[in-house]
Amino acid sequence: MLLSLAVLLVGCTAPAEEPTAGRDDWFTEVAADSGLVFHHFLGSSGEYYFPETASGGVALFDYDGDGDLDVFLPQGAMLDESVAAAESKFPPDPRSWPGDRLYRNDTGKSGLRFVDVSAAAGLEVRGYGMGATAADYDRDGDVDLYVTRFGSNTLYRNDGAGGFEDVTASGVDDPRWSSGASFSDYDRDGDLDLLVASYVDFTIAGARPCAGPAGQRDYCGPMTYEPLPDRLLRNDGGDRFTDVTEPAGLHAAFGSGLGVVASDFDGDGLPDFFVANDQRANQLWRNRGDGTFEDIALLSGTALNEDGQAEASMGLAVGDIDQDGDDDLLITHLEGETNTLYLNQGGGNFIDATTERGLAAPSRSFTGFGTGWLDFDHDGRLDLFVANGAVKTTGSQRGSSEFPFRQKNQLLRNLGDGRFEDVSDRAGPALEISEVSRGAALGDIDNDGDADIVVANINGPVSLLRNELPDGGSWLLVTAIAGSPAASVVGARVGVTTAANGTLWRSIRTDGSYLSTNDHRAHFGLKGAVDAIVEVEWPDGHRTRWLDLPADRVLTVRRRSESRR
Repeated sequence: MLLSLAVLLVGCTAPAEEPTAGRDDWFTEVAADSGLVFHHFLGSSGEYYFPETASGGVALFDYDGDGDLDVFLPQGAMLDESVAAAESKFPPDPRSWPGDRLYRNDTGKSGLRFVDVSAAAGLEVRGYGMGATAADYDRDGDVDLYVTRFGSNTLYRNDGAGGFEDVTASGVDDPRWSSGASFSDYDRDGDLDLLVASYVDFTIAGARPCAGPAGQRDYCGPMTYEPLPDRLLRNDGGDRFTDVTEPAGLHAAFGSGLGVVASDFDGDGLPDFFVANDQRANQLWRNRGDGTFEDIALLSGTALNEDGQAEASMGLAVGDIDQDGDDDLLITHLEGETNTLYLNQGGGNFIDATTERGLAAPSRSFTGFGTGWLDFDHDGRLDLFVANGAVKTTGSQRGSSEFPFRQKNQLLRNLGDGRFEDVSDRAGPALEISEVSRGAALGDIDNDGDADIVVANINGPVSLLRNELPDGGSWLLVTAIAGSPAASVVGARVGVTTAANGTLWRSIRTDGSYLSTNDHRAHFGLKGAVDAIVEVEWPDGHRTRWLDLPADRVLTVRRRSESRR
């Protein structure tokens, strides 16, 4: 193994301040102040159409290549086209204008700032948006965007000049109800393929009336409608994708799919797929390496809960929380259930560790959607964020709210002894906000070294939770790239080693949470370390290592052709 010298260091922070005594305001809400002024349009006509409960993803990606994270938010629309003057249902406030929205990050010396560039970028497409995933699928050096909807999806190719071209005709459209999506190179041919989850066979014409516990009109659940099979689309180059769902074997089992993630759960060097199915058995598709997959969810212990029951699986958080080198899995669920933590025991075998890790009780009173692991306090341990929002009328809000589904979001801190503590009430006013949250995307919005959170709230304003932890600790933010032009390497694993933490692993992925895309860069809290060893395991198994890199940096590591296994 040769050492590469292609390392770009950007930025250097001042030494961390000492924490203020008694101060725990870790996150502040800064969306409106920073120009991120988006209000989700529910499109409700009073008919309780099912998609109204499920929309609202968010994508963080650097579309213009300037080194900071931009924000994409799918917008809603009127679902019932028979409603007269549907366009007038949109309020005059530009925050709620129809069409998806892209906000360019213009943060500079004047502070955090976003600008709505949706029209200039060609992304003001109207439709009932669900979620988005972003990746450089055509390997031209800039990040492209795929948007899922209730109705036809859209693939946008980044033209590298600030705009996007609709290339959906390349074979990636789906007129059904699509939800989560993930780019990954499942066949290891060097380009990114696309997995698209499908929810249920709901149509406006076929909508059924449903009632709540007290007999009042309410939203239906997924068991009211038939599930739909997911789709695997193979990238054949030249803006052409081929539907390989059946030959790959993914048609053999399906459910009401929401969250999706691609990860090498069994450690064989190939990306597997996990699909969270709402109230139906989940799927864990093991990649056989010959273009086919087998569903091992039941054998792996992730299809059902420990009582053998399917749960309302929605959002996914994937990461190595026990620092044993493989990816663990947390799934968010419905109020009355618990969010479930599955610890990877190696080889794709999992155990339910929800109760013993202290995650059962804090989640039982909430309906979780978007979620993700983040080291918000830079102690080297992954903490957990969960975005909550009910799907059935909340009794305490009935009659007092036009949209009685609001819940508070949660922050759970990793205590280092294997357990988590709910610290939401200490995290600051931003965690006191009660909305109907769905998608959540995690990333360093202001490039100051800590993880921030963007939350999509249906029928409400977007939230931007800026990390303001007084004791910032030390950190690294790593982008791994390869090729010419420089392309982000989806599926690579980044390892950072310090004396205090040992080796921490993070994966570069385009998926997770709920219908959302997180920061593609790998973030590490270093627990005060001043330097670290950085290692990248590339998707093809090659490894490159850099020694004694200084902490508190945004850095880019580039693969050299002379790297070898």
